[in-house]
Formats: sequence, C-alpha cells, structure tokens
Amino acid sequence: QVQLVESGGGLVQPGGSLKLSCVVSGFPLADYVIAWFRQAPGKEREGVSYISMSGARVSYQDSVKGRFTISRDNAKNTVYLQMDSLKPDDTAVYYCTADMDPKLGGLWRIPSKYNYWGQGTQVTVSS
Repeated sequence: QVQLVESGGGLVQPGGSLKLSCVVSGFPLADYVIAWFRQAPGKEREGVSYISMSGARVSYQDSVKGRFTISRDNAKNTVYLQMDSLKPDDTAVYYCTADMDPKLGGLWRIPSKYNYWGQGTQVTVSS
C-alpha cells in the first residue's frame, strides 16, 4: 500500500522557519520524483518545489526561491522541505506527492500529473 505522510507543519511567526518531512512507504523512494504543493483557502493547489529521483535536479516556484530548500534521503524514504524567512502568504496546507515520471520542464507544477498524495500538513504564518 502506497502511503505518503507529511509532518512538521505548525504555527510560526513571520520570518521564522519550519522543516516539513514526507515519509513514504509501499514503494522505493529512489524510483520516484517528489514534489511539494500547497493550497490556501479559496485558491488552487500550486506547485512549490520538485526534486528528481537522484536529487540532482530541483525546481522552485519563484515566490519561494532563496527561502525554501528541498532535499531527499532515499535510504530513509524521506523528503524534506526546509522553509526559512516565512511570510504570511506561505500559509497553506502543504502536500507531498510522488510519481514515476520525471516531469521535465514545467510539468512538475501540474497536480494532475501525480499519482500519489499525502494527507497534507497545515502551515500558518502569523504574528
């Protein structure tokens, strides 16, 4: 059974940091690309970051470049999203997702291109 479980969300003040984790089971993480998406109330789900199977290729949404860092540890079946200098606009439910297709170019930003999703973790940035 394929499962993705996110954790690490919470309430943080503007300028603060959080580190999200996504633990996968039921499949070998090394065979899958991983992306983080987020969805704020009343808004569409949007791609935040992507990492290739080996970790050699990463991509970010423009609004998080220089603040967020994606990484993976295939041996631990875990993908991370380090989020620094958080802003109120980063408030959303964050989801990790996996798929076997490499997703070249901008395809990684399209939610329908992924087969497996976690349940999400809430991130709230507020003073």
